[in-house]
Amino acid sequence: MDVLAQQQLITPDNSGSYKDDNNNNNTNTTTLLSSLLPQRSTLSKGKYNLQDFQIMRTLGTGSFGRVHLVRSVHNGRYYAIKVLKKQQIVRMKQIEHTNDERRMLKLVQHPFIIRMWGTFQDAKNLFLVMDYIEGGELFSLLRKSHRFPNPVAKFYAAEVILALEYLHSHNIIYRDLKPENILLDKNGHIKITDFGFAKEVDTVTWTLCGTPDYIAPEVIATKPYNKSVDWWSLGILIFEMLAGYTPFYDTTPIKTYEKILSGKVVYPPFFHPEVVNLLSNLITADLTRRLGNLQSGSQDIKEHPWFSEVIWEKLLAKDIETPYEPPITAGIGDTSLFDQYPEEQHLDYGIQGDDPFDQYFRDF
Repeated sequence: MDVLAQQQLITPDNSGSYKDDNNNNNTNTTTLLSSLLPQRSTLSKGKYNLQDFQIMRTLGTGSFGRVHLVRSVHNGRYYAIKVLKKQQIVRMKQIEHTNDERRMLKLVQHPFIIRMWGTFQDAKNLFLVMDYIEGGELFSLLRKSHRFPNPVAKFYAAEVILALEYLHSHNIIYRDLKPENILLDKNGHIKITDFGFAKEVDTVTWTLCGTPDYIAPEVIATKPYNKSVDWWSLGILIFEMLAGYTPFYDTTPIKTYEKILSGKVVYPPFFHPEVVNLLSNLITADLTRRLGNLQSGSQDIKEHPWFSEVIWEKLLAKDIETPYEPPITAGIGDTSLFDQYPEEQHLDYGIQGDDPFDQYFRDF
């Protein structure tokens, strides 16, 4: 049977929410895709300066700065520039994480991971030039949809698996998987972004980092941990996509950590038995049971019955129609799927002079 013949039966309504025409979580409606691992990036990552770009608007804000939509004055192409304030990075003791982010993004090249084109700095700020992914966050789509039908969650989960598999093959732990860090491109395929917690690790590491709802118990317990913490987070992500909430949510991080350490997961009655089985073997503190941490690695996850209809080679090639195509006009800097943010009237970008933090960021 043609791989697309069984496809789709899932369409967004006018609000962007999904309708499952079969209304059946057990239906094999989505055929997915891929396991051929790309190699490390051999791209020439360029050097830029602020005069190369026209700043259009703010796409997002964070503790250390902003992400701007910009347009190249040379080729007219749109990019996203992440601007990080050096003083804030040093004050918050995030020097290592920031340098790791630049280094990880320089190394990676994968269809489902954001591409960084280059970096530069001035006396006060660091700048990372990346592709502009105009389809918005998976987080926004999930909140609008409340929860995804089984085949839709499976589609996004499968693309995430391929991205994590690629990172792990190069000894990179991602450590911050969540819907906010997954963007959708113009066709609806994912792009994992924000490598602020990513780290190259041969064996184990100890750093407590991540987002509370998605952190594995061994990280909270300050035990040495390995790449399998990303597979725990994958389990949380799949649960959230299907249920509309995370399994250990509470009003404070401490209460969330207590729930994670207790390990008790209550599955909604509408969860299919196959996905309950998958999640119970991802969201487990027992590392001898956690899928992805066993002898066959990520292959154990890809061969699980919940993913039985996935044709992995086609997913990597993006040779399939996505369950949702963002309603945007590509190539014109369309920002309709991003929230509006107040713009700063006086940006301290491009300032030269004494740089008290130069010693920390020389690779930029």
